[in-house]
Amino acid sequence: MLPFSRCCAVAAVGVLAMLVGCSAEGGGGAGGSPTDAGTAAGITAQGVGTVSGVPDTLTVVLGVQTQGPTAEGALAANSEKSNALLDILKARNVPAEDLQTSGLTITPTYVDGSSRIDGYQVTNEVTATVHEVSGAGALIDAAAAAAGDAVRVQQVGFSIDDDGPLRAQARGDAVRQAQAQAEQMADAAGVDLGPLRSITEAAAPGPYRTGPQSSDSAASTPIEPGTQDVTVTVTAVYDISH
Repeated sequence: MLPFSRCCAVAAVGVLAMLVGCSAEGGGGAGGSPTDAGTAAGITAQGVGTVSGVPDTLTVVLGVQTQGPTAEGALAANSEKSNALLDILKARNVPAEDLQTSGLTITPTYVDGSSRIDGYQVTNEVTATVHEVSGAGALIDAAAAAAGDAVRVQQVGFSIDDDGPLRAQARGDAVRQAQAQAEQMADAAGVDLGPLRSITEAAAPGPYRTGPQSSDSAASTPIEPGTQDVTVTVTAVYDISH
């Protein structure tokens, strides 16, 4: 007679073998049939819709940069010019909610070729959102005049404040393009296109921005918004009809 513990182990193995046998006969395991819904053959197509619009919003990053023998002196000079710049922007009808401090740095400067500190440099940046693009050039000129040689135009960019209607049009074009592509693929393969299984939209890119701009200000700064593309990309998966 087998010891009690060994007898239980043998019985457990026997039960496990029976369960595995039943599972194998039933064919209902995780492997399943290759025709399961998750792995069924289908046609995947992609569509891209692009619609152009005229930007109506300008985002500009204006900086004020000052230097001095001490950090306190450089910061004080910077604060004076930065406040003057902000006052001009507000006087030109840029509301406070469209003004945001986007950077403030205090860094030492060094004597050429050595590690000896000879002063400090302070840079204060403010991001302004301007909804009247036609007057943006004069606004930048006024800001430059307020800050003088300390002004820095770090970055400008254009965007469309409400691109919903344009995006809806681009989305419709993308879906139609994906459907047409799927139909062409089905026809080329000699099969019938079945119902739409799924459709997904790729993440939309952010607003277009230009690179760093020159800090030199002429008598009048030209600002041309041009046009901006609103693009939507979708991926559609269709069943194959049998």
